[in-house]
Amino acid sequence: MSKIKIGIIKEGKVPIDRRVPITPFQAKLIKTQYDHVDVVCQSSDIRCFPDEDYISEGIEIVEDVSDCDILFGVKEVPIPDLIEGKTYFFFSHTIKQQEYNRELLREILKKKISLIDYECLTNSDAQRIIAFGRYAGIVGAYNGIWTYGQRYNLFNIRRSKDCFDLEDLKTEFAKVKLPPIKIVLTGGGRVARGAMEVLHGMGVRKVTPSKLLTEQNDEPTFAQLSSRDYHIHSEGQEFNRSEFFMFPEKYNSTFLDYAHEADILIAAAYWDPNAPVLFTRHDILKKDFSIKVVADITCDIEGSIPSTKQPSTIEDPIYDYDPTTDQIAPALAEEGNITVMAVDNLPCELPRDASTDFGTELINNVLPNLLGKEDKDDTIKRATITKKGSLTEKYSYLQGFVDGE
Repeated sequence: MSKIKIGIIKEGKVPIDRRVPITPFQAKLIKTQYDHVDVVCQSSDIRCFPDEDYISEGIEIVEDVSDCDILFGVKEVPIPDLIEGKTYFFFSHTIKQQEYNRELLREILKKKISLIDYECLTNSDAQRIIAFGRYAGIVGAYNGIWTYGQRYNLFNIRRSKDCFDLEDLKTEFAKVKLPPIKIVLTGGGRVARGAMEVLHGMGVRKVTPSKLLTEQNDEPTFAQLSSRDYHIHSEGQEFNRSEFFMFPEKYNSTFLDYAHEADILIAAAYWDPNAPVLFTRHDILKKDFSIKVVADITCDIEGSIPSTKQPSTIEDPIYDYDPTTDQIAPALAEEGNITVMAVDNLPCELPRDASTDFGTELINNVLPNLLGKEDKDDTIKRATITKKGSLTEKYSYLQGFVDGE
């Protein structure tokens, strides 16, 4: 088998991202597992694992990765940094025809680059096999509780960005003293499970959706909502999960039932633009609307949650939404506002743990298909958006987007 050289590239996107796709120990492990593979790391002064950590594991630090065959990053590679003819792995944010990355996709095609997108790496059941979702959920839920504490001056806990790792973050849980509030958590995947780790760790008791609606407790509680819990068929038919995900426009939202009871919404469910919104601005204006804090992990701008008007940042994580004007206001400005946490790069707040988990999934679920004898179940093929200057058949629908149509 011919020799393959892998390069771990420096993250160049602004704002900076300190995560890595492969940790120093994992880079060494790859070299050990695959005799025909060498791994080098591009020098960086921003990543959570410094150059010295890679050197100590026997990984060469280089300035130039143009002699590598496969390049691994995390976020989009800046257009000037793209190297012609290479194979890249990163989150490209192009498959939904994101306007802000049209020029990136055009340049990838122009430079005859083969692009494999992490978001598209799935198993034969269409389930993702690599993601940062768990840490988005962990940090998102933690930030949501931090936001509630800030809004009502209840407790002081460190920001997750100021904690060394997850174990350090967990030492803050005991400081959280919540009143008997109600929290709704949407979603059932990695993100929601990560969020539940935090809620359980803080002693928030889980109840069923029906109990959240009907019972009053003397302790904080939360309910996890699946799609069936807040959607009904528009023609009165029974909820069908497969139909809902294929034709969400056939359903109406009943989320207001929960919005009248809950104090905090942690949004961790994927939302299809064809699906009904959770609630509207006019719903917020009614006196029986109860939600005061929204931790929008999904961060769908102008999507299912009207208060998510723009992303927030790690440095400035919250803002207020004034439903009377439908505008953003300064954080914690007015009791009638909703306070929104909508950081769109949450895993960056715990970069060491997030990178370690991600790299483990890369080694276990992806690299055997890339570096082994065969691409089992076409795992790599399904995630390949471009190949040597052309869109692959699966992603040929992007041609009009590339052409500016």
